[in-house]
Amino acid sequence: MNIKISSLIKSLIVSYVITLLILVLLSFLLLKFQLSESIISIGITLSYVISCFTGGYIAGKMSSSRRFLYGLLLGGVYFIFLTLISLVLNKGIQSDATHFITVMLMCSLSGMLGGMLTNGR
Repeated sequence: MNIKISSLIKSLIVSYVITLLILVLLSFLLLKFQLSESIISIGITLSYVISCFTGGYIAGKMSSSRRFLYGLLLGGVYFIFLTLISLVLNKGIQSDATHFITVMLMCSLSGMLGGMLTNGR
């Protein structure tokens, strides 16, 4: 069980590093090209999906069974940490319930898809 938790933590760290890299790239593009708010919003959404998919894929690779479940769990934990960080930085949730649920589903389902698409170790 400890091996699976450590694998999940490693996958989660990779997910957040990918998110950081995508957001730095997005910030650079915003600085250079004065991107619109809708383009930035799409970029942030894509960073969630790409990060959770990749993390779910890695978590699935490290697992011998129930790979989709570890991907789903990764996406859920990613979303929980994302929400906690947002609560601390913004002193509350700034979005409506629909957006909140949509982001939760995107993170969870993209992580699950990443886990499902692995073929094991």
